[in-house]
Amino acid sequence: MTDNPSSTMIEVSNLSKSYGPIEAVSKVSFSVKRGEIVGFLGPNGAGKTTCLKIMTCFIAPSAGSVKIAGMDVQEKPREVRQKFGYLPENAPIYGDMIVYDYLAYVGALRGLSGKKLTTQLAAVAERVGIGRVLGQVAGTLSKGYRQRVCLAQALIHDPEILILDEPTVGLDPNQVVEIRSLIKQLGSERTVILSSHILPEVLVTCDRLIIIHRGGIVADGTPAQLQEQMATNPPVIVRLASGANGFEEKVVRAFESAGFAGQVRQKHVGLAGEVEFELVSRDGADIRSRAVEVVGANGWKLLEVRRDLMDIEGLFRRLTQE
Repeated sequence: MTDNPSSTMIEVSNLSKSYGPIEAVSKVSFSVKRGEIVGFLGPNGAGKTTCLKIMTCFIAPSAGSVKIAGMDVQEKPREVRQKFGYLPENAPIYGDMIVYDYLAYVGALRGLSGKKLTTQLAAVAERVGIGRVLGQVAGTLSKGYRQRVCLAQALIHDPEILILDEPTVGLDPNQVVEIRSLIKQLGSERTVILSSHILPEVLVTCDRLIIIHRGGIVADGTPAQLQEQMATNPPVIVRLASGANGFEEKVVRAFESAGFAGQVRQKHVGLAGEVEFELVSRDGADIRSRAVEVVGANGWKLLEVRRDLMDIEGLFRRLTQE
């Protein structure tokens, strides 16, 4: 975040979008600075693509506002669109067109013509590594080259902001590495928002993560900041040998009545004869020894007790689990 308006490229304020009774996005607010690379994370159906479509003027919000370089997306949609290069999840391409003709067509739609179009097309083709397929029919390209061509169309007008929605879906491991490297290079020149539900996708390219779940933001910060926030009060995991019917409810009640845990919940283990519980301290203290005391006082068989120090994947699961 920044307090200097001149350095803010994207400003989203209390953004909401409803489809009848379904609220896809609810009061979302965040800002992105010029030159920042931001990972926009969330499980499928979290509201990521809806936010991106509103930001890029594809759909209108139900409430709230989005400003791009100080311009409201509803008041100045034409000017806003010029700021964006957008690679949607389902990459747009005309399969029966020659790659060069397709990019020239997109460039013309973006207002380029003559020598400027020719020069920009050549530069973009070299940048994304598609020079040798410019004369090929787009529909005959491999998935990796199709993705590169679609990335080229997003860059053809040299936008200040690049939005990539699931840019490596369907690619093989080698192609994924290539596209990630390319995204990292592009991020040194412009503001980038990378939307994905694949964590490695953003951890290797992004400086900051915004995690969205059920239409609302549940975390915003650098990977280090988010991990530090969770490390201040990591949950304690207690694994016990299971008992008779009603055993799990009895354990939960015992931990809750002990008073040191602000939250107690049973977790699914999947191993026969074992049951696991997650305890979150009320005051941030290490409660492992007190948990062991409760186990001993009740005569339960303790199999494991540990603090659940999470990495980013663990944080993501915790914040977005149902």
